[in-house]
Amino acid sequence: MYTTYTTPDRHGYSVKFSTFETDRLLLATSQLYGLAGGGSLFLLQDNQGIGEIARLEWSDGLFDVSWCPYSNSVAVTSSGDGSLQIWSGLDALDLETAAKIPPKPVMCLREHKNEVYSVDWSEKWNYHQILSASWDGSIKLWDCNRQKSVATYSGHTDLIYSAKFSPFIANIFASVGTDGILNLWNSFDFSGKPLMSVPEAHGSEILSMDWSKLDRNVLVTGGADGLVRAWDLRNMREHVFELFSGEFAVRRLAFSPHKATVLASANYDFTTRIWDFGVSADAVEIHEHHTEFVCGLDWNVNKPHQLADCGWDSVINIFTPKTLKM
Repeated sequence: MYTTYTTPDRHGYSVKFSTFETDRLLLATSQLYGLAGGGSLFLLQDNQGIGEIARLEWSDGLFDVSWCPYSNSVAVTSSGDGSLQIWSGLDALDLETAAKIPPKPVMCLREHKNEVYSVDWSEKWNYHQILSASWDGSIKLWDCNRQKSVATYSGHTDLIYSAKFSPFIANIFASVGTDGILNLWNSFDFSGKPLMSVPEAHGSEILSMDWSKLDRNVLVTGGADGLVRAWDLRNMREHVFELFSGEFAVRRLAFSPHKATVLASANYDFTTRIWDFGVSADAVEIHEHHTEFVCGLDWNVNKPHQLADCGWDSVINIFTPKTLKM
């Protein structure tokens, strides 16, 4: 059973559940598929159906969103104009208040020269740190209490699609991009060079990556070749296994926080696939409830196996895969 919400004229790029409130989530969207126009950040609640609590506007498309790990009132978004926006007071918003006084970011971080496609707020170790990955070929580390970046990392030769902190190992993060390289970094190494590189992690662009939420050594990458590859930090020379997700690109990956071998992928063939690689190399479920590219994906840490996805068809779905129901 799906719970669905539509955002007319706003195309979904990223969705994130709150870790504090079970039924609350954020949806980052763009006009005109992110090619032109503005962006909207929707604050939604899933309470016997998805409802809109508030809508926050930005002058350019929004491509990603990340909640602050220590507050249910703060989040960061990334935009097509090369900036990051930090929003506050989300816990006090409602439709009427937002309509009377349109919320504005409490801080806008502007250093990237092109679209910022990925933003990640450090969860465990350095709660004040934010990572941004841009199409200008750089990754920046920010302190949310400062207006300037702390460090800039340059280890890719082209557009960067994603950069994420390890949830287990302090100061380690990974990144992927159109050059097909998987890079591992130490954020304390201010030389700006990778700790380790896998030059041909895929034979194509890599659009997505995610760290396991239950195994400190495992991460996955998803490529334009339709492949999902898993990597073990103890031996990065070869991927440890491979999943075939179809003929089209894997746009986003999300490890389950509830079971170590469960993974979801959002794909450019309009599908969301559920994998349990401990059982099979084939998807255990394929959901075809979108009519355009599926771009955003997130598990609800507070509700076992509940998943949200969003896409360019202006639809967000919340559901629990049948094979994972308790």
